[in-house]
Amino acid sequence: MSEKEKMISGEIYQPFCEELETDRNRAKKLCMQYNRFFPEQKDEKRELLISLLGNYGKDSVIEPNFFCDYGYNIEFGGYVYVNHNSVFLDCAKIKIGDNTFIGPNCGFYTAIHPIKAEERNKGLESAKPITVGKNVWIGGGVTILPGVTIGDGAVIGAGSVVTKDIPANVVAVGNPCKVIKEIEQ
Repeated sequence: MSEKEKMISGEIYQPFCEELETDRNRAKKLCMQYNRFFPEQKDEKRELLISLLGNYGKDSVIEPNFFCDYGYNIEFGGYVYVNHNSVFLDCAKIKIGDNTFIGPNCGFYTAIHPIKAEERNKGLESAKPITVGKNVWIGGGVTILPGVTIGDGAVIGAGSVVTKDIPANVVAVGNPCKVIKEIEQ
């Protein structure tokens, strides 16, 4: 099994192999190019995102600056709006549902580094997917950690650090992020 196959399947892998370094370099170059486009270059931006992301969704918007590790592990289920300065460390899938709004300075981090220094110093890591439902609003400066699922219709308050799953139709805030109220339907 290749290191890329291990990464995709959630096993421990070596990210500094040639194949994954090539994939990351491709994504970083495309992100650099994307971040240099002028606002009116909408067609060029859309075409670049279609080539970078696993699924760009319908008419999604990603404001610059945008950074990701691979791109092909990011999937938008429909229209998604991502505000400025987002970071998607997509060693595992990051799936975001339709009509989701993401504030500025948000981070989606799927990578997990070993706790034991001797393992970490070998450069090994693993990753767990992040899933965000549809109709979600993620406030500015939110960090979402590996393995988290956020349910449909949830609102995540600005500055939150999401370490555990958040159910549908709730407002959740804080570090660590906790549900503070349900949203009446």
